[in-house]
Amino acid sequence: MTVAPERRSANHWPGLDLVPAGPRAAVSAHVARRLFAAALSRLDVTVHLDGQTLGRGGPAMTIHRPEEFFARIGRHQLIGFGEAYLTGAWDTERREDLGSFLAVLAAELPTLVPAPLQKLRSLVVKRPPRHEKSSAENSRGNIAHHYDLSNELFELFLDPSLSYSSAKFPDGLLGGGARAEDLEPAQHAKIDRLLDQAKVGPGTRVLEIGSGWGALAIRAARRGATVRTITLSVEQKGLADARIAAAGLGDQISVEICDYRDLARAGEKYDAIVSVEMIEAVGWQYWQTYFETIDSVLAPGGTVALQAITMPHDRMLATRNTYTWINKYIFPGGFLPSVRVIEQITGDHTGIRLVDRLSIGQHYAETLRLWDEAFIAAESRVLELGFDDTFLRMWHFYLEYSRAGFSSGYIDVNQLTFHRPEEIAR
Repeated sequence: MTVAPERRSANHWPGLDLVPAGPRAAVSAHVARRLFAAALSRLDVTVHLDGQTLGRGGPAMTIHRPEEFFARIGRHQLIGFGEAYLTGAWDTERREDLGSFLAVLAAELPTLVPAPLQKLRSLVVKRPPRHEKSSAENSRGNIAHHYDLSNELFELFLDPSLSYSSAKFPDGLLGGGARAEDLEPAQHAKIDRLLDQAKVGPGTRVLEIGSGWGALAIRAARRGATVRTITLSVEQKGLADARIAAAGLGDQISVEICDYRDLARAGEKYDAIVSVEMIEAVGWQYWQTYFETIDSVLAPGGTVALQAITMPHDRMLATRNTYTWINKYIFPGGFLPSVRVIEQITGDHTGIRLVDRLSIGQHYAETLRLWDEAFIAAESRVLELGFDDTFLRMWHFYLEYSRAGFSSGYIDVNQLTFHRPEEIAR
């Protein structure tokens, strides 16, 4: 058992059991109710509220406790919306409708609030707490909050490779066509494309930033590469070491607890640097440091292959100082870059340049659907691990909230390949 007691329950979070009250909450709840009703008039959803049916028709939700629902949204916006789901103040008609309902909202998110009121956004949204900033001092705690929850928990809904990132399916399986048995080969396809892009083969010196549970390192080593993979998760390192040993690859792979900022100190160079969905945890304040570090440890002629969750550049600029439900409950300190800002930072501060980009956002929507189906099927076993019913609602909301972002196109995931231009010309 690896679950820390204080992490087992979503009720660990201060304020979840408190409904905003007082004059200010009453005013903000009134405003939230009016804005919500106005938004429904142009959304393809069905909302049951106070005996009325609102919206233009589509995935259905029921607001069971309107006073709580609007009080939470009025004071805490989208965080309050998610918290109202955790407490049961609202729910979808069927559990499988949650992702579809959220996808409608995600597609219209930039325009749900009228433009004149969006100018006041900075005055009402909560800023990320300083103690969650992804500094060298805070990063290990931020990572432990999520990845050290319980290896057993992740094993319940991930595929046998324990890949916790978007898979890459054959196109014919997108849109709901993939089944549970399709997930592991699709994860291998994702990893193999990154390794191909990074030109990983016999004798390649590989650095992986963000170990996960060892899936990529194992496939790289089976190509004949030597791999140094770094993580800040003690739980992940323990299981990754065991899986690597079981594969008989311990002499080719080393797993280390190491912050990426410390890589340059040793002076080692790598022919290939690979990182899968780790940049999201870096924090926008440290993106330049992250790419400068990669540039400094990349050997001459080397290649960088990243898989990164991204958002549109204008939304990134508008939200980079916003504290979100995902930050509070799932990934403290996390923030998504845009492809444009990655190109700007690498162009202005490093010698590497983006030379190839593959968007696989719809593949992530399919991946998340399969994860959520597996998680729901394993709920009794999740409870046996010591998690509670509120956690079940939180994790289901997290997976479907994320799926909605990808299926609507609000966010994307890209495989990005980088070289140094002067070395490409040779």
